[in-house]
Amino acid sequence: MSMITIIGSGITGVTTAYALATRGYSVTVFDRQRYPAMDTSFANGGQLSASNAEVWNNAATIIKGLRWMLRKDAPLLLNPSPSLHKYTWLAEFIGQIPHYRRNTIETTKLAIAARHHLFELADREGIAFDLERRGILHIYSNKAQFDAASRVNELLREGGLDRRPVTPSEMRAIEPALQGEHFGGFFTPSDATGDIHKFTRGLAAACERKGVRFVFGAQISDMRADSEGVLVRWQEGPSNHELRTHRAVICAGIGSRRIASMLGDRLNIYPVKGYSITVNLTDEASQKAAPHVSLLDEAAKIVTSRLGKDRFRVAGTAELNGENRDIRADRIRPLVQWVERLFPDVCTAQVVPWAGLRPMTPNMMPRVGRGKRPNVFYNTGHGHLGWTLSAATAEMVADVITSDARATHRQ
Repeated sequence: MSMITIIGSGITGVTTAYALATRGYSVTVFDRQRYPAMDTSFANGGQLSASNAEVWNNAATIIKGLRWMLRKDAPLLLNPSPSLHKYTWLAEFIGQIPHYRRNTIETTKLAIAARHHLFELADREGIAFDLERRGILHIYSNKAQFDAASRVNELLREGGLDRRPVTPSEMRAIEPALQGEHFGGFFTPSDATGDIHKFTRGLAAACERKGVRFVFGAQISDMRADSEGVLVRWQEGPSNHELRTHRAVICAGIGSRRIASMLGDRLNIYPVKGYSITVNLTDEASQKAAPHVSLLDEAAKIVTSRLGKDRFRVAGTAELNGENRDIRADRIRPLVQWVERLFPDVCTAQVVPWAGLRPMTPNMMPRVGRGKRPNVFYNTGHGHLGWTLSAATAEMVADVITSDARATHRQ
């Protein structure tokens, strides 16, 4: 039986482990945390959103970022302090602007394909993760925003997505809890939401039932690959360990860049921080006032998900500030204020804040496939769409590995 090492037990690592275990491989997963899904896969916005597949590589994003640099509560915040990694990443990000159209269409197609795999996994393994298949409603406060969204919609539809414009009255019919004045919106009925942490933990348990071994609390100190396989060295508490397997898949989020350098690959992933709050709906009035349909407020760059009866997840912002996981009050406050403004009858007395680092490549596309060295593969760099794309990219990398193994066997 061919043995495979996976680095990372977030959503991409666990879906990859499941895809490979299903194909008959012996899989060992390493993670520095004590449990799966404890970093970026812990408390994201919850959206399974093909409707959010637009990549950010366009001039409008650059202009907004420059305009917002001095606002601490800006949806997109860039720390201007010198950093070679940050500025080389930004230079490559700007260089990808000519590929904006192609990458948006490709991401849309991938997100649509991923839905099928994820729902199939959940049904097959009986994973309960507060799934809501009510669609996602994008809301716009003025004509300029709506017109820009209409142009994006042409690309999403070219990618195969059914996303239609809706009037303010139609928006209120879709989500009666929505208040305030809005110019219009776009609704994607096929999108969904759920709790990424619950799903990943449930799928990790399914992996264990298939014989996958998880090694937690493991700090990877070295990796080497050659024609014989891959050697992993790690620290577990005060002890040093090593394991040799036939192949390895790097799914380590922002840590993938460091691991890739050990293996001779350049992987330009930058940590883009996002924040979320989970509002505990402790009373009946709040439960009635909070929306069930997932929302995306284009002006505020805020997304929402209803997680079961008594939790309301609100997430947003993008912060380029290096590997910094600090939860800043001035970044959390706008999320709470947004809830209080749009849903005034929701009690915000119990709000749990969180911050996570999205692993973003300059072209906003995940790195999926082979590395330079034999037996090394990648499934990482999904940015803000890890939850949305992971079930498809896991199948993609598993197919590449299986094809590679068959070719090697024939030789």
